[in-house]
Amino acid sequence: MDLDEVADELYAVPPDQFVAVRGQRQDDARAAGNRTLAREIGAVPKPTAAAWVCNLLVREQRAEIEGLVELGDLLRQAQESLAGDQLRALDRQRSQLLTALTRQATALAREHGVRVGSTVETQVADTLRAALADPEAGQALLSGRLTGAMSYSGLGTTGIRPALRLVRPRPEQREAPATRGGTAAPRRRSAEDARRAAEEEARRREGEARRAAEERRRRELEEARAAAEEATALAAEAVAAAEEERHRVDDLDARRADLQARVEELADELARTEEEAARTAEELQRAELHRRTAERHATEAAAARDHALAALRALEEG
Repeated sequence: MDLDEVADELYAVPPDQFVAVRGQRQDDARAAGNRTLAREIGAVPKPTAAAWVCNLLVREQRAEIEGLVELGDLLRQAQESLAGDQLRALDRQRSQLLTALTRQATALAREHGVRVGSTVETQVADTLRAALADPEAGQALLSGRLTGAMSYSGLGTTGIRPALRLVRPRPEQREAPATRGGTAAPRRRSAEDARRAAEEEARRREGEARRAAEERRRRELEEARAAAEEATALAAEAVAAAEEERHRVDDLDARRADLQARVEELADELARTEEEAARTAEELQRAELHRRTAERHATEAAAARDHALAALRALEEG
């Protein structure tokens, strides 16, 4: 058992179990005779409810949080070259992503038996927003060991807690070198022999230190080159992604313009159709009036005809 393993366990348990599990691990360390580790475990801070929810989200959905942090880098690059409308579109997408991740975090908390109130949910959203806006906050979130919520403003992020510092066991002390030939040195040496031995030991230690420094520098250079290559590749990918997003925004903007023109065309056609419908309605009203007049005249004429026929028959029979 070491502090790293214990920290991973502590930041994974529900908040109401944190103190009990921490105390149990302290007892385990004491029982193993490691009082230093027991003190270090006792110093591990308990996370707030919002920090625990964020740590849970990182453990369960790490790929999505890594994507969130990468998206923050992309957005910071994109904001330098996009127009106002395009920035507003990106802001809407960013807001939708933060809302979705916040809901996902609260749902995960419920699955683990922890209900999240509106205040904690707001703190979770603020923490995710800070991780999106601030690279340092993003790395703090990815550590999975937040102890408190974070909040971002235009002046920077507040609430960033450093990752838990782990105390590693010290390397074993180097054994004293044996004398040449495997025989013990005489108990008594002359002053000259002692001086030469001291000089030889100093040269040996100096050589070891120089070789260790050269090896350390070589590793640092290799790591720096690898980091630079990786950063260059990531930057190229981010620039390509930003360029692709710009093209996509341009295509969508052109599509929107075409559709707007079509809407205006259809609106004009609709206006003409409505005017024609109104004229037709007026003609229909006049035609209905003429029809009723014609029907009345036809009824009157039929009545006059019937009357005339009746008079004719009466005269013929008389």
